Amino acid sequence: CRSGRDWTHTGEMPYSCKVCKKVFVSLRNLTHHMRIHTGERPFTCDVCGKCFTIGSDLKIHMRIHTGERPFSCDICNKGFVSSGALTGHMRTHTGEKPYSCEVCQKSFAQNCSLNVHMRIHTGERPYSCDILCGKMFSQRSKLKAHIRSHTGEKLFSCDICKKVFVSSRNLTYHMRTHTGERPYSCKVCLKRFTQNSSLNVHMRIHTGERPFTC
Repeated sequence: CRSGRDWTHTGEMPYSCKVCKKVFVSLRNLTHHMRIHTGERPFTCDVCGKCFTIGSDLKIHMRIHTGERPFSCDICNKGFVSSGALTGHMRTHTGEKPYSCEVCQKSFAQNCSLNVHMRIHTGERPYSCDILCGKMFSQRSKLKAHIRSHTGEKLFSCDICKKVFVSSRNLTYHMRTHTGERPYSCKVCLKRFTQNSSLNVHMRIHTGERPFTC
């Protein structure tokens, strides 16, 4: 009997999800996948209570609390909690954007960024401020930052100048004022920017795009 065998080397995928028909090379991978449908999250962080479907995700998450960043960029020495996060970061240096939107053809370095972008086209805003105003958001991080605008809480502090921010992204952008890092480069004139949004605005100089009318 071959039940439970890992078929990684043969290329066969004999284990199929009865819900969405996705196939897997091992019974273990299928078991992990089924938790997407059942909602089961058996692995819980003892620090913050966040739950995960697989143990490896919990292990990676714990590095947020411990500060461990075992994966380091060879170019800028920035550290990351997972190899996947490092791979995504490396594309800021190489300019590679393998994930493309089928609607507007905009490309992204990470699949998760494409998924968030798609909400622009679908109008989906799955995250709601249930505490105070009911405002809807397309990203969980934006909801968290929004809630802090109500509470006044600022969790992210700059180790250099002690300035505090409501989101880790804002702190990341701020740190570039100290490091001088400008990871986003214009392919036309090679001018560099600290934020991708600033690069997008700059590109209108070259494209002639004027999206705002009186």
